[in-house]
Amino acid sequence: MAKKDFKKIVLPPKYVPKKSEPYMCPEQLAYFYQLLTAQKTELQHASGDVLNSVRMAEKSSSEGVGDDSDSATLEQEITMNLRMSQRDSNLMRKIDAALARIEDGTYGYSVVSGDEIGIGRMLARPLATMTIEEQEEYEQRKN
Repeated sequence: MAKKDFKKIVLPPKYVPKKSEPYMCPEQLAYFYQLLTAQKTELQHASGDVLNSVRMAEKSSSEGVGDDSDSATLEQEITMNLRMSQRDSNLMRKIDAALARIEDGTYGYSVVSGDEIGIGRMLARPLATMTIEEQEEYEQRKN
């Protein structure tokens, strides 16, 4: 029997992966692929908006519009937008990595142990790369 191509699966409108299904079956992979692809598209659109905001703020700043308070506010806005852009860039890398794991068949499995992360955790955190226990242990070691 040929393996289903998760990219071509049309899911019912309200489909949500269930524990009763085989773990990371083609339908579940299609669900997460579509979810992550939509998030990536949204981020790409938002990143353009952030960069336009930075450019406009820099232009206003260079034109010398306003007093010192206005300049400080513009500077703060530029800094905040740049931080948002960096955060979005980091998130984009994580989404790309998750999409690559879907492609290579390792999505939903721990990068540490290879164990199933669990459908509940993947629904709550589609970018998860470790089981809850492994994540907690990692966080404890970090502190």
